[in-house]
Amino acid sequence: MNARDRAAEVAARVRDPEMPMLTLADLGVLRAVEVKDTADGGTVIVSITPTYTGCPAMATMRDDLVHRLNAAGFPRVEVRVVLSPPWSSDWISERGRAALRAAGLSPPGPAPRPAAGPVPLTLGPARRAPSCPRCGSADTRPTSEFGSTACKALYRCTGCLEPFEHVKEI
Repeated sequence: MNARDRAAEVAARVRDPEMPMLTLADLGVLRAVEVKDTADGGTVIVSITPTYTGCPAMATMRDDLVHRLNAAGFPRVEVRVVLSPPWSSDWISERGRAALRAAGLSPPGPAPRPAAGPVPLTLGPARRAPSCPRCGSADTRPTSEFGSTACKALYRCTGCLEPFEHVKEI
């Protein structure tokens, strides 16, 4: 296995600090891994995209990537933040969606598609239709637009009455 493949394998196993049931690869924030050879060795360059602008977990993601790659024998690691195209919840892998459900979180549905032309201003609540990750009921009600992190909303299932977090569609 070459250095790039080895580095990519290590980076793909790094867990998200806010949703540790997901790897950065499953979350879709891990965009690319390259190895640049230099005269004094190689540098691993990892590109990641935040789920939200100003995501507080980015520093931890960067530090975890550097630490894991250093421990795997890559002494020089550079982490780049890529903002374009912006992250979409559609980038969460099927394995990641299954891991969210297994952890009691409702995975996001399809991300909204931007309209052509001017962006319409909407001030009402977001319209989502999450299913309960515990009993599967689609009869759910929002309780708060924000959960434990900005990328999650709180819901309650009216079938089993259990509260749950839903990962927002972006």
